Amino acid sequence: MTDHNFVEGSRKQWSSEPAFIFSMAAAAVGLGNLWRFPYMMGEHGGGAFVIAYLLSLAIVVFPIMVLEVAAGRLSQGSTVGTYRQVNRFGTWYGWFVVLITLIITSYYLVITGWTLGYAVDSVRGQLRGFDDFSTGYNSLWYFLIVTGLAAIVLMRNVQAIETLSKILMPVLLLVMISLVIVAMRSDGWGQAVEFFFHVEWNRLGSGTLWAFAFGQAFYTLAIGQGYLVTYGSFIPKKTHVPRACLIVAGTETCVALLAGWMIFPFVFSHGLEPSEGSQLAFQTLPRVFNEMTGGAYLGIAFFSLFFAAAFSSSLAGLKVVVSAAAEEFGLSNTRAVALVAIVVGVLGLASALSFTPLQWTIAGEPVLDVLDRIAGGNVIIFSGIMGAALFCWFVPPQRVRSVLGTSHPWWEWRMYLVGRYLPVVMLLWLMASYAIHQMGWS
Repeated sequence: MTDHNFVEGSRKQWSSEPAFIFSMAAAAVGLGNLWRFPYMMGEHGGGAFVIAYLLSLAIVVFPIMVLEVAAGRLSQGSTVGTYRQVNRFGTWYGWFVVLITLIITSYYLVITGWTLGYAVDSVRGQLRGFDDFSTGYNSLWYFLIVTGLAAIVLMRNVQAIETLSKILMPVLLLVMISLVIVAMRSDGWGQAVEFFFHVEWNRLGSGTLWAFAFGQAFYTLAIGQGYLVTYGSFIPKKTHVPRACLIVAGTETCVALLAGWMIFPFVFSHGLEPSEGSQLAFQTLPRVFNEMTGGAYLGIAFFSLFFAAAFSSSLAGLKVVVSAAAEEFGLSNTRAVALVAIVVGVLGLASALSFTPLQWTIAGEPVLDVLDRIAGGNVIIFSGIMGAALFCWFVPPQRVRSVLGTSHPWWEWRMYLVGRYLPVVMLLWLMASYAIHQMGWS
């Protein structure tokens, strides 16, 4: 059981609403925006995917984001402690979220290690394609390095994350905007503009497109992974939760779109395919930077940015697990960080070794890819929807109103409509899809 005296004595807060916004934005701006969004867009129709993504985010995903932050603020505890207060079955759901986040973070740290490796290689002037990068044990060594660095930062507690975020976020946006300005002068800018704004409207009738768009929207805002609940539990009392979440969501969306504007002009300039897949950045951009004038400096800027964003998100994932371990087992922050670092280090070994000469696989597929497809896809959609449903069905509206930080009823009812009835809509949609498939209509 949670030691509530320990929680009250150890829990600190963000120093202000802007500090919370910076920290939460830095937590969610990461591989989901800079790595995942461009390749998902490249594989699923360009402009059509962007429209589906934006609609998914605005109508469904943003309200769930507000609910998760409000849940954390209401309980002032970890993910497990938060949902235990909602309902007696919430404890099981809370631990499910922690487990999923632990698995996702284990392979996320591997990819973060890749970004550090590419940043180091760019400084050394030795950028290479991913096949060459992964011929040795770089994937393993860099994974261990970033895991150790993350543990050191987390042992400094929430203030260390706040300080790091205040530095990273402005630099991140400035570097991205600079790279987009450079991309505007490239030969592929016109093709990139057409790729973004040309919409094949028939694609919007595809359930597959919407499934990927919803998945990306959930991934972008870190829904269903405990990030928002944990960070919301440190929020100052006077924070206007919907306003803060709107700023964070807007920042996340802008960064994702900027990533597309930053990458695709270079891809088209060099005759590369936008549907390159998950290795779009790691496999193609080194070639781009090696061949273009001034590419060495752009490579340093891009991959340093890539690492900073990925590392911030890794810290957020680890913080979810550390908070749960500290509060549920009565551990000090230092001991909780050490325990989680060891566990995530062991779990991440399989993903790291899948991109070494050992080539660890599951059914012929790299372990990392399998984990990303399962834990980082439909599972987080399920997790986010179930968390919102628990909160909206078992917490009285007046309690939610007390933590939103706003007296306007529109926010409250919009959140409740989505949280309560989205699970029903999703269940009906799944049943209809199954019936159509069985009847051979698709």
